[in-house]
Amino acid sequence: MAKDIKTIPIKSPHNVIMENRENLRISGVSDIGSFTDNRIVLSTVMGELVIRGDGLHINALDADSGEFSMTGKISSLNYSRHSVLDGPIKKLFR
Repeated sequence: MAKDIKTIPIKSPHNVIMENRENLRISGVSDIGSFTDNRIVLSTVMGELVIRGDGLHINALDADSGEFSMTGKISSLNYSRHSVLDGPIKKLFR
């Protein structure tokens, strides 16, 4: 028998569209946590998303619609339930 699965209400749709591992468009983005040329950390309606690669460049984030776009050589996308910023660095800023 199937176990009950808790669902999280989604405020807005979350879509990820990647073209040739160089262009990425994401909907449902609420905030940019941090960014460098090699890593971008996003808060989305589905949890934290970490994008890794080389030469990453943020083109746009529309805060009203939650639309995000970027370019660069993308090597990975990783969702996490916990923030990568919740480590020792966050404790410094309490």
